[in-house]
Amino acid sequence: MVFSSVIFIFYFLPTVIIAYYLLPKTCKNIFLLLVSLFFYAWGEGSYVFLMLTSILVNYFFGLSLAQKNVKIKKLILFCAISFNLFLLAYYKYTNFLIENLNFVLSGYLQYKYKINQVHLPIGISFFTFQSISYLIDIYRDNTKIQKNIFNLGLYIALFPQLIAGPIVRYNSIERALRKRNLNLNIFYAGMIRFSFGLGKKVLIANSIGNIADIIFNTDTSFLNTHTAWIGILCYTLQIYYDFSGYSDMAIGLGLIFGFNFPENFNYPYSSLSIQDFWRRWHISLSSWFRDYLYIPLGGNKMGTTRTYFNLFTVFLLCGLWHGASWNFILWGLFHGIFLVGEKLFNKRLSINNLFVKRFYTIFVIMISWTIFRIENLDKHTLYLKYMFIFDFNSPTTLQISELFNLELVFLITIGIVFSFPITNYISKKCTSQSKNFITMSEAALALLICFLSICSITASTYNPFIYFRF
Repeated sequence: MVFSSVIFIFYFLPTVIIAYYLLPKTCKNIFLLLVSLFFYAWGEGSYVFLMLTSILVNYFFGLSLAQKNVKIKKLILFCAISFNLFLLAYYKYTNFLIENLNFVLSGYLQYKYKINQVHLPIGISFFTFQSISYLIDIYRDNTKIQKNIFNLGLYIALFPQLIAGPIVRYNSIERALRKRNLNLNIFYAGMIRFSFGLGKKVLIANSIGNIADIIFNTDTSFLNTHTAWIGILCYTLQIYYDFSGYSDMAIGLGLIFGFNFPENFNYPYSSLSIQDFWRRWHISLSSWFRDYLYIPLGGNKMGTTRTYFNLFTVFLLCGLWHGASWNFILWGLFHGIFLVGEKLFNKRLSINNLFVKRFYTIFVIMISWTIFRIENLDKHTLYLKYMFIFDFNSPTTLQISELFNLELVFLITIGIVFSFPITNYISKKCTSQSKNFITMSEAALALLICFLSICSITASTYNPFIYFRF
């Protein structure tokens, strides 16, 4: 069940909100946990028991960390992390490992391992990382042990952030698990945020993404420079508005139920470097890798060579986290190369022109998205070829006039403009006297976006979920 579906918007969400606000405070957490498990079971069926197993085992690991013996504490933490990584590795990477092993063996032994395909449970990367962060924070004495298994279960399974993040740290919602402020202003803010996120996902990401899919699914021999650049431009906007839209909806839903989730995007396409991009893109993931991997490896405090090694390690694993495929690994290493390159050459080049910096950053990001989007490496090479041979006359099965129409131009323009902090600029320019007008305009705009989004959802069957593999 995805947020941008008829079932969720018309049936699940209204029912849950009404029941949640009618229930007494003592029942709210149990109710949210049950509906979260139902939400997960709706799409994953019996794999909800995997979720329950994760909750139960991590609960006991958390309790076991309540001791002073450092060696035993380290051993428990090692076992706890190993358990979570084993779940992630088995369900996410078994098929990938067997495929590559068979590829190697077929060249030497003419033998292949035969196994049933292992199903990838939706959101396993998110709830696994949340569990690991909870246990590490207990070990570091950065958070208290949750002795109520239902509250810990709610933290791990809470449906707004379960399938597409953001990755929530336990200590950021620890207080809210015990006591939450629920009032009309917070509810209103949550509904506004959810509405805008729904619009980003449905009206922009889906519409532009449809064109991106048409182009990327076309045989590369029928592409030309026009279509190749339109395709990657559309995908660049699609993945941002799809993912940030989901994050906005999750944050909005969190507010509706009294939780403050962390921001996950901060206008990443306005970045001035790749390093700056990763401070703004999928913030909850990049900060997770920083705090639980990069810094424990030594960060940038153990010499230049070790710093570069740490960066490559982090982004190799970051790529692998996104999917069990070689293109994701190459995507992560691609970013690692540019991050190391920026550390090497930034001081020497010292470019002050903001336009040049932004152009460089978005150019590198768009190239990286071709790696991310195209799993077949041979097809990726051909796609890059058509992007840069500047052949505008080669035969193509895709008519430019059919793709690049006024509607697409309008959506791309809107997508580019609002990928920069234009709304922040407008709000700062508004005076305090106009706050009531702004609030009314915001509400009217949110209603319009909801209406248009619902019309689009009911009229179209195209509603992809990009992050199913995560």
